[in-house]
Amino acid sequence: MRIRTAVPLALAATTALAGSLLLATPASAAKHQGGVHLGKIQYDSPGKDTRSNTSLKAEWVEIHNNTKAKVQLKGYKLKDNTGYTYTFPAYSIGAGKTVRVHTGKAKNSSGHVYWNRGSYVWNNTGDKARLIKPSGKLLDSCSWTKASKGTKNCH
Repeated sequence: MRIRTAVPLALAATTALAGSLLLATPASAAKHQGGVHLGKIQYDSPGKDTRSNTSLKAEWVEIHNNTKAKVQLKGYKLKDNTGYTYTFPAYSIGAGKTVRVHTGKAKNSSGHVYWNRGSYVWNNTGDKARLIKPSGKLLDSCSWTKASKGTKNCH
């Protein structure tokens, strides 16, 4: 009889401990994703949406390489919910490095590539960014709602 009463007590103690551990972890904490993945997204450029190139360049998506080797992004695609698609030209991202894909127009440089669009891509009230490998396989995605305050940290 002691064995039968000990098992439910042990189970209750284990459940209580597991529950307290879950409560101790902040709800906003997210594990840093490995490989090539979406990082931070500035989907609502600061200030008023004027469609100026300055405002368009302030709308961007970061792609992070969390591997120990350089990765060639040629053919990778970045897509939104409506189908707007940026396809990477030949561009290598170093190990542990980040590249920003800006909506506006400018010349690509180290750490920055430009979609060269004249209008916004990312919806301020909710959207989803998708990073797709050249094979068509979805590598990562990140979504937000209007409650996200203009930026979204995806990892």
